[in-house]
Amino acid sequence: QHMTLVSFVSYCTPGLCQYLAMLPPASHLLSLLLVLGTGGTVPSPWVPPQGCYVAEEAGERTFRCSQAGLSAVPTGIPNDTRKLYLDANRLASVPAGAFQHLPVLEELDLSHNALVHLSGAAFQGLAGSLRHLDLSANQLASVPVEAFVGLKIQVNLSANPWRCDCALQEVLRQVRLAPDTGTGIVCGPGARPDLVGQEFLPLAGEEELCGTGRGGAQRSTDVALLVTMGGWLVLVVAYLAHYVWQNRDETRRPLKPAPVLPVRSEDSSTLSTVV
Repeated sequence: QHMTLVSFVSYCTPGLCQYLAMLPPASHLLSLLLVLGTGGTVPSPWVPPQGCYVAEEAGERTFRCSQAGLSAVPTGIPNDTRKLYLDANRLASVPAGAFQHLPVLEELDLSHNALVHLSGAAFQGLAGSLRHLDLSANQLASVPVEAFVGLKIQVNLSANPWRCDCALQEVLRQVRLAPDTGTGIVCGPGARPDLVGQEFLPLAGEEELCGTGRGGAQRSTDVALLVTMGGWLVLVVAYLAHYVWQNRDETRRPLKPAPVLPVRSEDSSTLSTVV
């Protein structure tokens, strides 16, 4: 093995030889072969973006990029990441499939950014793993319900300038809100003038905002059909009840004897003549 190493010394640059000297002796030959096979360069390890780091927290792989000045979702996040913190950055949107390479991601923090847009496929590939999502303290006025279909998550939607529209009402039917965050869902400047500044949850419980929106037409048609059928059913039941009640009165009423018509004397004499 020593003779083999000597024969490779001529290929070593000073930096490469220093790198090899730091390796255990049994690894020299394999490392040299790898280096020579890649044209004499040592493959550089992946380095996370500035301000980001990988950690083990409670035995779970965590990738933290809090306050890292990011304007886009970083690439190269380890695919065994279970907790991803991208809070307090400058993210303005989340594109389709931004996290689909993270099959075991359970917690995603996107709070305190500048998000104004979520793709309908922003959380594609996370339906089987994602459990907690934080979208608080952004600039979201509306979100597509498609982004949350199939997700079984607990989400924080507080501190956004919501438009308080049908889309938000539909989203709230798909997800569970994080504890003590419902009061923070307040209608922003883009909402109807009578809704601005009001909490959304009480409004959503009192008013159907999808009456003329997505899914609203079908829902209104179904309600109208049910009301019509219910009305007809009430009429039929009322008629049958009246009919039964009337017949019961008729059966209870005593029968009147048939009147006996008097026979006039003229008719009696005529009958005798005929006989």
